Amino acid sequence: MKIVLEEFTIDSKSSFRVFRPRLSQVFYWHFHPELELVYIEGTNGTRHVGEHLSQYEASDLVFIGSNIPHLNFDYMAEGDYEKVVLQVREDFLQNALIETPELRAIQALFERSKYGIAFGEKTKQQIAERVKSLESLSYFSQFLEILSLFQILATTQDYVLLHDKPVENQYNKKDQERIKRLYKFIDENYQRKIDLTEVAEMSNLSEAAFCRYFKKMTKLTFVEFLNHYRVNQAKNLLLLDRNVTETCFDCGFESMSYFNRTFKKLTGENPLAFKKRYFMK
Repeated sequence: MKIVLEEFTIDSKSSFRVFRPRLSQVFYWHFHPELELVYIEGTNGTRHVGEHLSQYEASDLVFIGSNIPHLNFDYMAEGDYEKVVLQVREDFLQNALIETPELRAIQALFERSKYGIAFGEKTKQQIAERVKSLESLSYFSQFLEILSLFQILATTQDYVLLHDKPVENQYNKKDQERIKRLYKFIDENYQRKIDLTEVAEMSNLSEAAFCRYFKKMTKLTFVEFLNHYRVNQAKNLLLLDRNVTETCFDCGFESMSYFNRTFKKLTGENPLAFKKRYFMK
């Protein structure tokens, strides 16, 4: 599965999108202009939004402003979890929010989303079933329900801001194109040895400058990012019943010891244990 920057096109007939992505096998650090409400339940995971990094247990409900980089909330998630994502255009109800007194609380909520917002247990319990039922409604009924949900989120005090100040979008067009080229290069070459010199030259940067740049863009070192991608690919091969040794070298690892150590660091178990656990289900 490829690593890409997220570029959604919301249907021109609608100002929002409701969907249920499952990306547990992919490290997906991404951003998009749409504001995003994420609800997930039935698993534990990582909440990585902008500079904020923490763990959630059992469930999470987060509202993320436009172009704030974030990790998919189900990365490495296990079990029969549910995940619902609501995205609204960055200009959603723009004029109405300004001109309609009844929508001022929602306008303030959208402003707070620039910090990233995580909601507490009381609020999650209040709206969980309604969020999970959104897909079953007609577009107009969805629109009315979304307004109602935003009003609840706008008026509750059961939340925390994830940053002390609004998160600025650090990705200009040049950065986006450079990162896309790097992701494509990793996807096409992860099975072989990749030298830092090679990717630095491809980015027209010195090795030191490239390391600083890549860490700023992805929150990981290049080696960490590459290992995440290779381990994701390895998990997919193991689930196809490939043997561990073959999987190790097919995913670009140069030794079994490093493969086992890296796999366990990122997943909590070694490759053989991961494969046995799956096939014993």
